[in-house]
Amino acid sequence: MIKNYKAVIFDMDGTLLDSMWVWPTLDRQFFENEKLDMPDNLLEEIQGLSMHEIAVYYLEHFPLDYSVEELIQIWNDMANEHYANNVTYKKGALSFLKHLKKNHYKLGIATSNSRELVDICDRRLLFTEYIDEMVTSGEVKKGKPHPDIYLKVAHKLGVRPEECLVFEDIPGGLLAAKRAGMDTCAVADEFSNHLKKEKQQMATYFIESFEELLA
Repeated sequence: MIKNYKAVIFDMDGTLLDSMWVWPTLDRQFFENEKLDMPDNLLEEIQGLSMHEIAVYYLEHFPLDYSVEELIQIWNDMANEHYANNVTYKKGALSFLKHLKKNHYKLGIATSNSRELVDICDRRLLFTEYIDEMVTSGEVKKGKPHPDIYLKVAHKLGVRPEECLVFEDIPGGLLAAKRAGMDTCAVADEFSNHLKKEKQQMATYFIESFEELLA
């Protein structure tokens, strides 16, 4: 799969890291704290958006007396403990990173998460030992499903979009990479199992886990 590419770019949450479980838990806690009903379709509405875009969405749709910056800080504070202590690599992800690094691929991360949580998690998991460039959606004008973040990572890696293979776990991220002109590999994740067929149709490749690529 990877031999035809010069660079491999990863989404972080739900792709490299088993971390998607954090956010539904925190969303329910946040709405409970604010004494608001959480809409059933909330996660579908905000998937792939940057924290800034999600904060804007919340302020437009719910009676909250916060600024965008205050909301982002509240969410970072709530997530800090999980990212510092409980988030782990997906099966085979670390070994796959080591394999790619050993074979001289250029490696990038394009994440909708905040730089604060990325840094907190990296202190324990040390994925930036293998990653050459990382961009968060707070560093581009538009988050996923727009292509900006993937184009910026490719530019920083010094490669053309068509030389990149992107690993993603949700349709919005796959669409962002496709719009950037990149091939994609969809990664199975418990929290997007209901979208498996859509992911398989959208992506160039599909894997249940990175262990398949190491076999």
